[in-house]
Amino acid sequence: MALVSADTRISELLSELHRLIKQTQEERSRSEHNLLNIQKTHERMQTENKISPYYRTKLRGLYTTAKADAEAECGILRKALDKIAEIKSLLEERRIAAKIAGLYNDSDPPRKTMRRGVLMTLLQQSAMTLPLWIGKPGESPPPLCGAIPASSDYVAKPGDKVAARVKAVDGDEQWILAEVTDEKLNFVSSVSASLYRYEVDDIDEEGKERHTLSRRRIIPLPQWKANPETDPQALFTKDQLVLALYPQTTCFYRALIHAPPQRPQDDYSVLFEDTSYADGYSPPLNVAQRYVVACKETKKK
Repeated sequence: MALVSADTRISELLSELHRLIKQTQEERSRSEHNLLNIQKTHERMQTENKISPYYRTKLRGLYTTAKADAEAECGILRKALDKIAEIKSLLEERRIAAKIAGLYNDSDPPRKTMRRGVLMTLLQQSAMTLPLWIGKPGESPPPLCGAIPASSDYVAKPGDKVAARVKAVDGDEQWILAEVTDEKLNFVSSVSASLYRYEVDDIDEEGKERHTLSRRRIIPLPQWKANPETDPQALFTKDQLVLALYPQTTCFYRALIHAPPQRPQDDYSVLFEDTSYADGYSPPLNVAQRYVVACKETKKK
């Protein structure tokens, strides 16, 4: 029943999103005439090589109108982004609900393991579609935007992707990409986010492993990309020690930031620790913002 309700709501949101997109186009078309007037006015001023009181007054009015038009279009686009975020949230809730409902119950026949190439493609798509934080003037990026860590009271939800520190088959510990399946509070007198324990699934289906971990053994992944052009403070800086997802794997390894993103769609350039190289680091490799998190370990000497 919950799945049907989610489908109905998603359909409604898609209709609202379509309306907002059309409204954006209409608003943009309406404002083009005013922008053209601004351009022509500047051209006449250059031709006459003077700025008369008439032109000052005219430009002031044109720019005031252009600012109002831009704010109106911005408002519509923010509403559209909210609809997209709600759709993505409902799709994730529907997937989790299906899982909880037993569609992927342990007693079911083993399902076919996802091919490696398909998994890597899905991870790339997840990184590409991570929403970009677009704040209002003067608004600071929130926790889990880019390099900004989760707040101290943050409790990861089922479906959240995290870097999880688990024991490997050989007994060593490693950081893997995992998905939270459940969170449990230890039986104590006071409630604190640090007291939660999480059940997480290895994102790599070949392992099919579930782990129960304390909060200190998981690092939530960013939920927004940071815009280098407007919020550079929300990005890791050159030579900063991080954990980064090694390309074409589902494991995080220690690395140094070689270069942060320069544009919103850019990746980090990182140097992975690698003793097979003379200086102890690999050549620069690109890793998406989605898969770069602060390193909880101290740098090796």
